[in-house]
Amino acid sequence: MKTTILSAILLASLTGTAALADIQPIKGSITYSGKTVHLEKAPVGSTFFHTFIGAGGRYVREVYKVNADRSVSLKSRATAGSH
Repeated sequence: MKTTILSAILLASLTGTAALADIQPIKGSITYSGKTVHLEKAPVGSTFFHTFIGAGGRYVREVYKVNADRSVSLKSRATAGSH
C-alpha cells in the first residue's frame, strides 16, 4: 500500500516537471514572442531546422516539428561557437 502511494506521488511529480522542461523560444526563434506559424505544404510530423546567430554571436540551431494543425512546435535547441 505504501509503495503504491509513493509510486503515485513520484509519478505525479515527474509529470509536473516535464511541462516545465519545454524549450522556450528566444530572440531569433521562429515562435518568439508568441508568434504562431502555420506551414501549408510541409508534411504533418516532419521536422526542420532553423539556424540563426543568437546572443553573444553564437550559432543557434533549433529543431521544429509540424503538428497536425500545421502549426510548428520547438523541439530542441543547440548552440555552437561564434561566427
